[in-house]
Amino acid sequence: MAGTKPIVIAHRGACGYAPEHTLVAKALGYAMGADFIEQDIVLTRDDQPIVLHDIHLDTVTDVSQLFPGRARADGRYYAIDFLLEEIRQLKVHERVDWSTDKVIYPNRFPVGWSEFRVPTFAEEIELIQGLNASTGGTVGIYPEIKSPGWHRQQGKDISRIVLQVLDQYGYHDKSDPVYLQCFDVDETRRLREQLGCQLRLIQLVGNNDWDKVSGEFAPMYTQEGLRVLANVVDGIGPSLPQIISGRDEEGELLCSNLVQDAHDLGLVVHPYTLQSDDLPGYASDFDQLLEILFVHIGADGAFTDFPDQTVVYLSNLT
Repeated sequence: MAGTKPIVIAHRGACGYAPEHTLVAKALGYAMGADFIEQDIVLTRDDQPIVLHDIHLDTVTDVSQLFPGRARADGRYYAIDFLLEEIRQLKVHERVDWSTDKVIYPNRFPVGWSEFRVPTFAEEIELIQGLNASTGGTVGIYPEIKSPGWHRQQGKDISRIVLQVLDQYGYHDKSDPVYLQCFDVDETRRLREQLGCQLRLIQLVGNNDWDKVSGEFAPMYTQEGLRVLANVVDGIGPSLPQIISGRDEEGELLCSNLVQDAHDLGLVVHPYTLQSDDLPGYASDFDQLLEILFVHIGADGAFTDFPDQTVVYLSNLT
């Protein structure tokens, strides 16, 4: 909010430098000065919450080599079909396109180098809390509940399990260093109203053509829709295109009213995702993107693959 320094959220850790969601990427993000470190959570067959961006394993691990024949009819390998002891055997690598096996970001950490594993949610919390204890830091966590409706179709209540782990590690209410996020509008409301979640909740905002969520995003772009949402959540997490669509013929930024409307309702705004190796056309370099987002737009924080660069920029703001 106004007068408060924006927070830096290490997106999947410092994933611009090390494979996403590995403990190495999280430790690196911590050392680079991030305020919060993100965890995407999915479940294993034996109900263990693990830190993985997708419900699939094939884009970031060697699952097809280690467990051939375990794919579903669609050719994908699902984390929920594997026991934790099996997932612990997998090696994690930089993200690839599962259909072509081509690396998404070829200039990031080389595929096949070093050795990384899929961590559990508990292991990651213990890493961050341990570093807080040893360094005197106060870095928070920023978990996302992934595909809760899909998990329920598979017979698993991921939200209840995630809340149990958070409670176990001392995250109870809005005074604790945690934001809990979800794309599913209905699930966000369920977290607050049915499951009794007292943590700070963030409603992630996707595009209306997405079919992986049960709620519709269109109302969130309106003042009335945000007003209803403000009764449940503490902030929103829109994508960059939802707040900045480009520049007009005169070179002026084309910005929506989403951030200001959210601020008027007391909601924080944490956009995603800042990437210095994949800049939008309206920014000539990463510093300009950061200036647009934090100075011109007034975002309260942001998810970034490069937390070090974002921390340095914000530290130089007067």
